[in-house]
Amino acid sequence: MAWFSHYEMVLIRHRQSVIEKGACHSMIPSELKIDKTPDGALLTLAGDWRLGSAIPSPDGVIAGLGAAEKGQRLAFETGNLQGWDSGLLVFLAKLFDICRRNGISVDESGLPAGVRKLIDLASPEKQRSGVTHGGEHPSFLVWVADTALAQVKGAKEVLAFIGEATLAFVKMLRGKADFRRMDLIVTIQETGAQALPIVTLISLLVGMILAFIASIQLKMFGAQIYVADVVGIGIVRVMGAIMTGIIMSGRTGAAFAAQLGTMQVNEEIDALETLGFSPVEFLVLPRMLALMLMMPLLCVYSDLMGVLGGMIVGVGMLDLGFMEYVHQSRSALNLTHFLVGLFHSFVFGILVAVAGCLRGLQCERSASAVGYAATSAVVTGIVCIVVATAIITLSCQVLGI
Repeated sequence: MAWFSHYEMVLIRHRQSVIEKGACHSMIPSELKIDKTPDGALLTLAGDWRLGSAIPSPDGVIAGLGAAEKGQRLAFETGNLQGWDSGLLVFLAKLFDICRRNGISVDESGLPAGVRKLIDLASPEKQRSGVTHGGEHPSFLVWVADTALAQVKGAKEVLAFIGEATLAFVKMLRGKADFRRMDLIVTIQETGAQALPIVTLISLLVGMILAFIASIQLKMFGAQIYVADVVGIGIVRVMGAIMTGIIMSGRTGAAFAAQLGTMQVNEEIDALETLGFSPVEFLVLPRMLALMLMMPLLCVYSDLMGVLGGMIVGVGMLDLGFMEYVHQSRSALNLTHFLVGLFHSFVFGILVAVAGCLRGLQCERSASAVGYAATSAVVTGIVCIVVATAIITLSCQVLGI
């Protein structure tokens, strides 16, 4: 305790007239009091700690702290702190720097929440975390270790999110989920009706492209009528669902991530938790339900547009009759193809919603992080769609469907 012996029970009062300094007249002089505690010292801050006021110079305090014994603890009491700005932050930054170099631990819990957040943001550890630090490149082994740990952490977060979403869904089936029905209706409108123009364009073009590619080979054998089979089965069974899933991942999944990421930046999600609302129930569940309901319907619409695109090429360029093309498509398609396509779209709806909401909730508290979350949601959604397609296709092949 010798390190602050000459500060023991010292009351440092700075009552220099603000008027004399030409500063603000309404400020209360800043006060600093140091009290001895069993494990260190307690600094009591009172009055106004603003630039322009008579803020105590840290040199006197730092001189005493500089001779401190290691292992001591410095705590704060700010119950009578009237106001603060960067003047207080500069004082604390110098104080913390000296404490860090002398092995003195600092308990920041007594400081105002805003001060703690700013100090945390400006701390050397935060700078080294990569938020603003361009930094040195780590060695290969360090990079491998960091990547492995990040993957393990990411896998745990994904599993935890899927578990929470599943519990919220079960809770909804029991009629106990807490979310606004109007949010579900608005999300259904945004993910359904408003997506029709882009689904129409992409599905029509994909159907035409499939017809073009099939006609190149089939015309060599005079079997251009089977273009209807290739386009019909390809679109209805897989391609319609895949194209719809990719469109919704780029459009709706990114929108989900941006919406939730912006709420994370604005601390709206923290406010919901403080009020007792579960973000998964209140924000994620209506979005998941909307995509689970709309994706199969959009898939059916996409199938119709894809078949129409193939028909345009078959009738317009391959000299096939309209009714001939329709009859050939009907003979090639059956209910199994249709149901397999619907199952694909239902699974894709869940994956796109989970990817978008997960990346949005994982968003950090900065403007650039919102863009990163949206990009990550699109990439995650498309990768999940491709992997799920491979698994479902292989399963259908094994089961003979």
